Amino acid sequence: MSNTLSYSDLADLLQSRAGVTVDPGDLEQPSAQFDDFGVDSLGLLGVVGELENRHDLKVTPGAESAKTPHEFLELVNSSLATKAGA
Repeated sequence: MSNTLSYSDLADLLQSRAGVTVDPGDLEQPSAQFDDFGVDSLGLLGVVGELENRHDLKVTPGAESAKTPHEFLELVNSSLATKAGA
């Protein structure tokens, strides 16, 4: 995994940590919301935990309550960029 999280990475994490199979292209749709795919804050918390363990970082608070994949990726990638710049 690179220093940024992609929609494809997110789809893989949702499958492994939230048990939800989602096509990355569907996550990229501007109107996509996690509710549309059956992903709740508990599922996102599992994804956040995995990312924090993999990258040894604290993800920006609120990522687990993001409503859209776009919002989630912005928060996570901001955390990754901050760590990379440290």
